[in-house]
Amino acid sequence: MMYELFGLAAATAGRARTALAADRGQGTVEYVGLILLMAVVLAALVAAAGSFTGDDAIPSAIVDKIEGAVKGVGGEK
Repeated sequence: MMYELFGLAAATAGRARTALAADRGQGTVEYVGLILLMAVVLAALVAAAGSFTGDDAIPSAIVDKIEGAVKGVGGEK
């Protein structure tokens, strides 16, 4: 009788461990969310830089640096 209970407990624990460890693909979802967040931030930055009038040295410098970084990743100089 006692061995049956131990067997049942071990089987239940094994199923619970398998169910809790089923997080396949979670990293992909997090990376996609991070990339989308960065895209939104960059889009907002470019939109804000376009709305400045007058002395726009800082916004144009930011946009130039971002464009340079993007071109640098693509291999352009």
